Amino acid sequence: MTEPTGPLKGLTVFDLTRVLAGPTCVQMLADLGADVVKIEKPGSGDDTRGFAPPHMPGTGESAYFVGANRNKRSVTLDIATPEGQEIALKLIAQSDILVENFKVGALAKYGLGYAQLKERFTGLIYCSITGFGQTGPYAPRPGYDSLIQAMGGVMSLTGEPDGAPQKVGIPLADLFAGLYGCIGILAALRHREATGQGQQIDIGMLDTHVAWLANQGMNYLATGENPPRLGNQHPNIVPYQVFATADGFMVLSVGNDPTFERFCKEFGLAHLPADARFATNAARVQNRQLVTDTLAPVLKQHPTDWWISRLEALKIGCGPINTLEQVFADPQIKAREAVREMQHSSGATVKVIANPVRLSETPADYRLAPPLLGEHTDAVLRERLGLSEAALADLKARGVV
Repeated sequence: MTEPTGPLKGLTVFDLTRVLAGPTCVQMLADLGADVVKIEKPGSGDDTRGFAPPHMPGTGESAYFVGANRNKRSVTLDIATPEGQEIALKLIAQSDILVENFKVGALAKYGLGYAQLKERFTGLIYCSITGFGQTGPYAPRPGYDSLIQAMGGVMSLTGEPDGAPQKVGIPLADLFAGLYGCIGILAALRHREATGQGQQIDIGMLDTHVAWLANQGMNYLATGENPPRLGNQHPNIVPYQVFATADGFMVLSVGNDPTFERFCKEFGLAHLPADARFATNAARVQNRQLVTDTLAPVLKQHPTDWWISRLEALKIGCGPINTLEQVFADPQIKAREAVREMQHSSGATVKVIANPVRLSETPADYRLAPPLLGEHTDAVLRERLGLSEAALADLKARGVV
């Protein structure tokens, strides 16, 4: 195994997660140097191994699985068996962190619930990521990204004013839950460093979803009124939206009144800032449709590239609406090395999206490509538990690993 180099080097993670929220959390820890043992069910593994097509070329692995499971070692283990539970407990005894996203109470029947482990492993940091958290009337329910987007309000805010509610095009409820889980783990590590005491981190996807309602959530708390769907417009800033150009679309982001004045002066609209309906951002928000109707014909006069070059020269926020092909070809994305290549155990090279946390002294590393199912079972059980070849063969024959 290639030695980790990140700031979490020396920490070990017992990973009982699958699909996306949990694996996202653990991949962040792994990228930053933690040694992760990913526990998977023999024969099937993480559900996302079957979320295909597409597969990563030459690997047989789903693109979905590859996206959230690098820098992890895969161990197949049936925790429903007494022998599997015994092995799990021995591995947990050597772990700093356990992350799981089973339904509330599901791990208790295997003797692996937090209440069952906290006295035995007093320094263990135990992160549980579920749909609705460990308490409350919805705690037993399963959580799914689109369900959480619906219940958490974001779908009511997303879409055209006269259209149907829309979910965001990527599973943000899962991703945010994973990232908040990682933040909680890092805070718990700091507490353990000071006191020696572990703790449980209770992450509910609905909780984290409500937390990132941000300005829209605060708009409701301030007024008691449900914010309307505004399509591609901003609820608190105008103009800050999509406009059609002569050959497509672009985003114009005018963040303050001096910027609006600069825009108007440059593009034949110098009279607008003197008009009370346009003079301040608050006035423009109140007269949103008038502002849009006034600017739309102007933006339509020239192609997107023309606008981008001139607006950037004026330091006015703007940008094209890129396809993913254009995103990954963008010179800024390339300069930031947002795509990395890793050598997969199949022999193929796989592309992965890089970790965005750029640390100057202890950067994320890319030491292990996403694993084949059970790829590291023998190595981990020999290394951690000292099992012999005969013992491993026996466990395999009985379906424990």
